[in-house]
Amino acid sequence: MRDYQLRCISCGKSYLEKSDLYWCHDCGPLKGTLEIIYDFNQINISKNFSKKGDITQFEDLLPVKFQTNLDQQVGGTPFIKFNHQFGVRELMIKFDGVSLSGSYKDRASIIAINKALQYGKEAIFCASTGNAASSLAILSAHTALKTYIFVPSSIPSAKLAQLHAAGAEVIAIQGSYDEAFDLSMEIGLKKGWYCRNSAINPYLLEGKKTGAYEIIIQNDYVAPDFCFVGVGDGTIISSICKGFMEFKQLGLIDKIPKVIGVQAEGAATLKKVYDSGKPYEPIFETVSTVADSISVGNPRDVIKACTYMEKINGEFLTVSDDEIIHSIQSLTSETGVFSEPAGAVGYAALQKMKNDGRISHEDTVCLFVTGNGLKDIKSAESMIKRQNFSKEEARKYLEGV
Repeated sequence: MRDYQLRCISCGKSYLEKSDLYWCHDCGPLKGTLEIIYDFNQINISKNFSKKGDITQFEDLLPVKFQTNLDQQVGGTPFIKFNHQFGVRELMIKFDGVSLSGSYKDRASIIAINKALQYGKEAIFCASTGNAASSLAILSAHTALKTYIFVPSSIPSAKLAQLHAAGAEVIAIQGSYDEAFDLSMEIGLKKGWYCRNSAINPYLLEGKKTGAYEIIIQNDYVAPDFCFVGVGDGTIISSICKGFMEFKQLGLIDKIPKVIGVQAEGAATLKKVYDSGKPYEPIFETVSTVADSISVGNPRDVIKACTYMEKINGEFLTVSDDEIIHSIQSLTSETGVFSEPAGAVGYAALQKMKNDGRISHEDTVCLFVTGNGLKDIKSAESMIKRQNFSKEEARKYLEGV
């Protein structure tokens, strides 16, 4: 575990670690999200990481000491390459859909669980549209922590099944994710439970940044030209930016990729804030998209996401629900990677940028596919063309193939 400080993303005020410190006391929970700051002058890291290593190999670059039985099962996810296909020189896919709970959120949950244990907490909670919830429930199940999950009642059934199978206490709210989030904060903090909510807990981003680390390591310390990332509350995009920036600070890469944050057209709140320019002011909207994992109308990490994307000259794009659904089928049939809707948005955005001539045949591109398609099959089911043959009809059909 590395020594660190916590710093407000807005006013720059620094804090020392405390078990109940989640945001800047002056700027509040929305504008005062905290970032973890290390003294890189005191860190000597060489290119000796393992391409197949798990998250624990980054302990010297993280604010936590690992202590659970599942730590070594997080991270080290597949990195798939396709050369001279899909209209680019190299397409890379970082696929976290094969993690323990089936999503990228495991990288954050394992950090939160270890922090809760470090602080001697008896319970941990989060609000989620599904993936963060199932991740926390699955990874905490073997510990002594009591896990409380707040979700909108519209949560996909596959994710809900994971919660109940893991033995979590599930509070399903007849309302939006934002309503579930607000209730979780009201009850959770009052009860003294440890908070695993994205953006609120500054340590979660540190777990998620390891995905960027792994891309660089698995690609022999060469940064791709472009990286596409789905965006909801802003924590994952912030973490990817931070991971790339840190590896550049450490001298492990020469450049930072062009990061493209992808939102659904019906849930593009963070893009609107970024495109409006500084000073970044949070807004609240009612949103709707088939990509439930990024359906967030009140993004809590909006300031950090905009700030980090500005630092690296990143960009936000939107894609339609039809494009998202089509990209699930295209991505699966062309690469073998079956993604939930939120994980497929990057592929849809890649096609859009190629059609606009903004990505060439000489570019290298990486897609973050953050969740397994089995997490939410409703969208994929809309593409199914069911056929019911008699045996004789099947014979005649196949004879003509």
